[in-house]
Formats: sequence, structure tokens, C-alpha cells
Amino acid sequence: MTRDPRPTLLWLRRDLRLADNPALTAAARGGSPVIPIFIDDEPRMGGAARWWRGRSLAALRQAFAELGSRLIIRQGVALDQIMSLAQETGAGSLHFNRRFEPRGLTADAQIVTELRGSGIEVHEHHGNRLHEPWSLKTLKGEPFRVFTPFWRRLAENYRAPERCAAPTALTHPRAWPASLDISALQIAAPWSAGMTTQWRPGEAGALALLERLPAKIPDYGASRDRPDVEGTSRLSPHLAWGDISVHEIWRRLAADTPPASNGFLRELGWRDFNTHLLYHFPRLPVQNWNTRFDAFPFRQAPEDFAAWCKGRTGFPIVDAGMRELWTTGWMHNRVRMIVASFLIKDLLIDWRDGEKWFWDTLVDADLAQNAGNWQWVAGSGADAAPYFRIFNPTTQSAKFDPDGIYIRRWLPELARLPRTFIHDPASAPDDVLLNAGVKLGRTYPYPIVDHAAARGRALAIYKALGSADPGGASSAESMHKAASRQRNLFS
Repeated sequence: MTRDPRPTLLWLRRDLRLADNPALTAAARGGSPVIPIFIDDEPRMGGAARWWRGRSLAALRQAFAELGSRLIIRQGVALDQIMSLAQETGAGSLHFNRRFEPRGLTADAQIVTELRGSGIEVHEHHGNRLHEPWSLKTLKGEPFRVFTPFWRRLAENYRAPERCAAPTALTHPRAWPASLDISALQIAAPWSAGMTTQWRPGEAGALALLERLPAKIPDYGASRDRPDVEGTSRLSPHLAWGDISVHEIWRRLAADTPPASNGFLRELGWRDFNTHLLYHFPRLPVQNWNTRFDAFPFRQAPEDFAAWCKGRTGFPIVDAGMRELWTTGWMHNRVRMIVASFLIKDLLIDWRDGEKWFWDTLVDADLAQNAGNWQWVAGSGADAAPYFRIFNPTTQSAKFDPDGIYIRRWLPELARLPRTFIHDPASAPDDVLLNAGVKLGRTYPYPIVDHAAARGRALAIYKALGSADPGGASSAESMHKAASRQRNLFS
């Protein structure tokens, strides 16, 4: 086969790695000069995710430099930038890995059409998921709406593709196109100091975590719900940005246990399930998947929402989680469920407000996971948590952080409270508070809501929602009656 002398554009998005990167492998295989490019074309991206992206790109740029190559950085509309780069370089082809977000799918389809119309070859490759969303269907030929049968089918049918080794060299073009300095995409702000000490963005950091993962797997079922121990992989931001291939994780873990019974692989299945939902129901991030919930009487409560964001609700496990999020850009999964349940079901604040806050503050922000998981907790999503599952933050705290280690780590003002009261400072006698240096209402807030009363109110609303006709007047009326009871519920 004659080598095409024209350069190949390698368009990287959320696949910031060398190894197990189908688009990179295919681009390098042709022998033509390869021009790796990254285009900042995401208008809605949170600060924490931008921080991660900048550092992961810096690591990737260094990796390309070691291959005698470069990473070209551009900003703007992806189609415009790619067409410009194709003209500047005389490129004959474009390679990229698929993405599945609604906006990205639309943009990619337009780019494929425009480039092929201009005589440029376009090669799409399998994205960083275990399946492509159109490839799995129910026996009726429909998208899956329930996780368990989806996971069963996925685990039965998935076969890890052959591993693609990282290239040892790349042919470079005669001249490189202009590039922005990578500093244009990096964020260095006072609030990012905690993230810097917690994370090592990039492929090397991901592989280091993967090396330690097999030792955690035997205890994963027992430890994954404990925020006071290091029982999770912490690979989620690396997966979100493609610092590592999901197939590489599967290969490493599936050799010893059947996939369907491997708790960690099941979590990877949830990641694919949320992507499956987003692909087939693209309004998932902004609309209730179950339209019955459109009549839910959410409150407009800016002060309560601000208290939740800042970790000042008076419920230690909630506050510890929100402060961990703000400091590190990440939160333990069990605590994510607790804080989400508290916002939606205790405070009756719209899940979309919580989704927006997480989007801005999570280093692992991913549209499908964020929307799917928030709707799961709200009860409005596919395969959602039943409406009566309302997490009690105090009992959850005592169960999963029994000695208060997690709480003391993130709420130092409560560190001297004894184990008996660390989960519920408001129940502590005055002398215990005095000895611990805790002044309720001053050094630590009183609870902003009565959980028992809030739970009763939420259950009444959900029950009315489920028993009435969707969107009917009786449904809305009964829910608003339930919401208006106990007027002094919120302090």
C-alpha cells in the first residue's frame, strides 16, 4: 500500500492518552504524518473539570513531545477549526473516537459531512465505553430502561478488544500549524489548591491507580460505601477525560471473576447504562425522564441551596461531603447519594439545581453520569430509586462513617465531639458541646430542616404523584397540599 504523503489529523476530545486509543493507533498505522489536535469547543464546562482538563492535556503534550510530536491546541467552533487546520496542513484524513453527548453527536455528524464533501477521509472509532449505545436492544428491539437486564446483556456480550499499545514514535509533518499555549486552557485559582494535592491528572496517574486497584477488589463490596476508608478506585475523573481506557480496566479485573458477579465491573456497567440512556433520551440532563414528575412542587429556596452548597446545613455527613467536593473536586459515591437525597427530598429543591452545582465542581463531571445519577436519586429517571428511599443523613452517617473519621476530616470544628454525638451535634448536651468547643448557631449551624418532618412531607408528595394521573389537576393539587403542610418545617 502506498503511503499517503498528506498529513492525518488526530482529533482528541475526552481520550487524552496514548495507550489503548483506537483513533491514535489507526492514525499512526497509516505511516502518514500525524498532527494531534485538541479543540476547546465545550461552552458549558465547570471550573473543576477545566482544571483537570488543563493538567491532563499538559501531561499528554509532554507524552507527545517524547515521541517527537506535538499537541496542537485551538479554541472555537470545532468544524471551523478543523476545516482551517485541514487547509493549513493539506490534511487528507481525520481520525477521532466517538462521543455520545447530544451536542457532540450533532457537531460530529456535520463535521463528517463537510470533510467528506471536501474530499477528506473521516474515520470514526469506538468511544471509551463498553458498548456503543445503538448496539444493545431489548428483545422488543427497544432501548433498555432498566439496569439489571441491561447489565446482564452487556456482561454476556462484551468482549474486550485487543489492546492497542502506545506508539513509540510518530511521523511528524514538515511544518506544524499554529497552536495556542496550553496555559490558555489551564486554571490556577485559590480553590484549586486542594485538588492539586489530591490528584495526578493524566495517563500516568490513571495507570498508577489501576495498579493498586486489584488489591482493593476483594474488599470492594464492603468498603465501597465507606467514606472513612480508601475503598474506591478514584478512577472516575481519569475515565471522564479518557486518561485511561475502560477496556484496560476490564481486562485487568475480569480475568479472575465472572464479569456479571464482579461488583466493580458492575459500576462500569452503570457508566455505560447512563450513556445508553442519554443517547436514546437526549433531554435527560434537562427534563424528567418520567414526565409524571413535571408536576413536582419544588421550592425556590436560595438560602437553603446556598447552605447546601457551602456545607452549612447542620447535618455533618452532608456538610462533610459538600466541603470535600469544594476542596478536592470529588465526593465519595455513597455521600453523593446522601447529599442529593437531602437536597431533593429534605429541601424539595430541584434536582437540576444540584446537577448544575456538581457539573461546576466535579473533576469527573460527565453529562450522562451526572444527569442519570441525579434523576436516579430524584426518582424521576429510568430504573430510579423508589420514591420511599429517602436517606436519613444521621443514620447513614452512623452506618458508613461509624467513628466519624470522615466527618472530622472535613469538619474540623466538630473534631472534638465524642463518637456518640458526631453524627448529630444538635442532640448533644450543653456540657458535651462546651467541652468540644462547639457553639451551635455560631461555630456550626443548627439543622436547617427537621428530617423526620421533611421525610413525611416528601413521602406525601411522592405518594400523591404516584397515585394520580400524570399531569392531572388532582395530581398537582394533592402534591401542593402535601407541600404546604407543616409550614414551620424549615428553620
